[in-house]
Amino acid sequence: LFTLQGAPCGQHMRICWDWRLARVLDGDGEIVDESIWDGRRSPASVAQRISRLTAGRMTDEARRLSERFPDAVPTPNYDLAPGEWPALDADETELIQQASLLIAQEGVADAAGDPDRRLEHLVRAGDELKASWTTLEARVVEWAGLFLPELDIDAERSRIPSALASASSLEDAAAVLGTVPAEAGISDSEWQALCDWSEGVVEVESRIRKVEDATRVLTLEHLPSTSALIGPLLAARLSTAAHGRMRLARLPSGTVQVLGAETSFFLHLRSGIPVPKHGHIFQHPWVCRSPRWVRGKISRMLSGKISICSRLDAFEGQPWGDSEVAEVEARVQEIRQRHPKPRRR
Repeated sequence: LFTLQGAPCGQHMRICWDWRLARVLDGDGEIVDESIWDGRRSPASVAQRISRLTAGRMTDEARRLSERFPDAVPTPNYDLAPGEWPALDADETELIQQASLLIAQEGVADAAGDPDRRLEHLVRAGDELKASWTTLEARVVEWAGLFLPELDIDAERSRIPSALASASSLEDAAAVLGTVPAEAGISDSEWQALCDWSEGVVEVESRIRKVEDATRVLTLEHLPSTSALIGPLLAARLSTAAHGRMRLARLPSGTVQVLGAETSFFLHLRSGIPVPKHGHIFQHPWVCRSPRWVRGKISRMLSGKISICSRLDAFEGQPWGDSEVAEVEARVQEIRQRHPKPRRR
């Protein structure tokens, strides 16, 4: 049977398409109708059509056929039997290779302009530098302590690397730090090694500052409200932990509260340990400087405000200012005053 338009009736029809053409096939694999792209075939135009297909969109040829055959079922080409879809010829293969290269270049360019990807690199780079600095700094402090036995290491710890790096001798470094060197002294070769190590610590400190400065600039632009509330460095860390600004905006506040505490959370699920009350947001002074028995309450309140700010950032709402942040701080003080002592169990 046929309809008035000439389309087969009562058969299972399929519509398939790629960047070259679109076809309507009947249940036996016979071509019912076909529409071939007649545009100019260049690598740029092919790349545009492939990108459209990758996004799940129809080509113009497929759309016209779907309007002509509304009952035809969209079917991926890979579900067709061998021989039901035309293979690429040599020219088409060369053309699609050039188009694939253009798509890859556009993808790299898009990634370079993605603030979320850039923030991730900055945060990870800062973490790696801090891990290296911790090891290097501990080594130079312990090493210098052997030759400066009377030095108050706890009080002067932050000055030791820079004092050693800028001094020409152990005696000069001791004078800068307000102490006296050990009577045993130090050999020239060991002093040079200690100086080089100290210079490395100072250099890593400088790199950390530069990375953090770049993080602040990018986060203030990308997450203005969240940065105003909790600071740009912590805002960048939360966004990275959530895998981007948009995903952070879509997370419930309870998840935002424990971002960074995934290990403890899964231990809770597996072993029954208490649920973690906070993750990265513990770094904020409102949480870490509060009594331990109110940290959970403050974390819960703060995570709700962070969720609001992240949605303002993601959907380009009116950024928060000092007045909104002051209201949240007043809420923190209210929680502290309402719970001056831990609750009796």
